[in-house]
Amino acid sequence: MEITRHGEAQQTNGQAPQIGHVIPAFSLQRADGSKLTNADLSAAHTLISVVPDITTRVCSISTKEFNKSVDQFKDVRFLTVSTNTTEQQQHWCAAEGVKSIELVSDADGEFGRSMGLYVDGNNTDARSVWILDQDGKIVYREIIKEQSDEPDYSSALAYLEAHQH
Repeated sequence: MEITRHGEAQQTNGQAPQIGHVIPAFSLQRADGSKLTNADLSAAHTLISVVPDITTRVCSISTKEFNKSVDQFKDVRFLTVSTNTTEQQQHWCAAEGVKSIELVSDADGEFGRSMGLYVDGNNTDARSVWILDQDGKIVYREIIKEQSDEPDYSSALAYLEAHQH
């Protein structure tokens, strides 16, 4: 799938899954070193914000923006996925005062590859927003074509509001 970063064309490793499909199997690393898999995401809606590099401006802005909304949704899990290491993510969270959204590491690119989002040229995953239902089915997706653009926060949050229990 073609995306752009600062106007330069880049290719991901495949096509991202469509709405209505179950999210592909994956494994991510939590801050405590444990693994988070798609099997851990059942029982509630999950918003997954995928950012290329947490230490860059737009990734930082979007993670802080979603972090502000976590408390409004008691039955929704919020995750940010980046290819940064868990150590880099923890340093960023401490520096930025981000405590509500869970950052998980895709440093090995497994999640990105399984989702068709991995950009081999710079070891990042394409910026995107996903909402899964309690069965792991994709019910919302936004793939940001130009990676330096922010996601449509209001549409993702409106979807969650409309489907809150």
